[in-house]
Amino acid sequence: MATRFFSGGQTDRLRRTRTSAGRKRSGMSMSSDIRKPAAPPRPAFLVLLTAISVLPVNIYLPALPNIAAAFDADFASVNLSVAVYAVATALIEIIAGALSDRYGRRPVVLTSVSIFIVASIGCALAPGIGIFLVCRTFQAAIAACFSVAMVVIRETSGEREAVRRIGLAGMGWALAPMLGPTLGGILDELFGWRTIFVVLALLGGTVLIASMRQLKETSPHPGASKGRLLSSFRRILGSPRFWAYTLCMACSTGTLYVFLGGAPLVMGDHFGGSSVALGLCMAMVPGGFVLGSYLAGICASRFFRSHILLYARVLTCGGLLAGLVLATLHDIHALAFFSSCLFIGMGNGLTAPVVNVAVMAERADLAGTATGLSAAMSIGGGALISSVAGLPLGAAGSVRTLLALLLTSASLALLAAICAALVDRRPPA
Repeated sequence: MATRFFSGGQTDRLRRTRTSAGRKRSGMSMSSDIRKPAAPPRPAFLVLLTAISVLPVNIYLPALPNIAAAFDADFASVNLSVAVYAVATALIEIIAGALSDRYGRRPVVLTSVSIFIVASIGCALAPGIGIFLVCRTFQAAIAACFSVAMVVIRETSGEREAVRRIGLAGMGWALAPMLGPTLGGILDELFGWRTIFVVLALLGGTVLIASMRQLKETSPHPGASKGRLLSSFRRILGSPRFWAYTLCMACSTGTLYVFLGGAPLVMGDHFGGSSVALGLCMAMVPGGFVLGSYLAGICASRFFRSHILLYARVLTCGGLLAGLVLATLHDIHALAFFSSCLFIGMGNGLTAPVVNVAVMAERADLAGTATGLSAAMSIGGGALISSVAGLPLGAAGSVRTLLALLLTSASLALLAAICAALVDRRPPA
């Protein structure tokens, strides 16, 4: 009996030892599966990453006539490079976001930048218009850097801090298109249009080296998202919060596109044919975006995201309404017109960081997919609004018509912001 008792005690102790060892092994495996949060990249790197994602959009536009002459092609064929780049950008945003959820943020950035470098060299060495258009299309791979940068910021900081840091990175996104045509025009005039793409390749190489050194993998479980792509899209598109914030960004982008297309049409005569004066006045809107991005960082620590969104859209509508009232009462001065449009940039600068954080908040494992899909829908929706607004603007190109169209698009964004605020009041499922 004592023997049985002794052997039973030994058995209990053996079981306890095995259980403890199993728990230790299990704990080790669990800790190895959970990736430690990566250190956030430097702000300068994030600004560079977002700037390079939009700089190629318009840096070469001043050189389009010289490119057409070099290839002995009509201007419409060369101008096709603008359209194919825009379509490719929207597709890249969707695909790159989903790929970053599946394979990680770092591989997507390194791959996209590498493709961009090769494509830029191809544009510089292109012997004909066909090769140029193909290489120009592949240049759009750099657009992946924007959505990945947004996700990296969100995964390395809290929500309110993410709004501030996205606002800071957004300054690069706003300044690059503003300075790009000036840089491209200087390079084209001094060294020829092919130099523009050589410079883009060198900038891409700089970003590639910086990414290899600065960008660590931030996805908690890279490779964990193994579901089908369409299934991931369905889960994102089934979220009312995603739709509310994305529609707000699409209408805000549409307001900007309507301004960019309509302002030169209705205000060109006010500057006596001076393109420099017109360009400086139009630069007030990107300048407002930079100011709005800065204000987003200040407001992030004091207000909830949907409240910031409402304030931003009310600010834009208020500025445009004031301009419309002035234009209705008497002839509006050019400076007053652009001052009212300054609020478009300020509102969008406040809106973009909030929207990017909100669409990623729904599902952490699909943050890249949500960001890429939202960016593509915002670009597409903005282009659609601009196309529709072009019909009445072309028929009656007056300042009042333009301001009325801008206010209409801004009001739709305000309506979407109200829906976002109502959605955010609901408790999470």
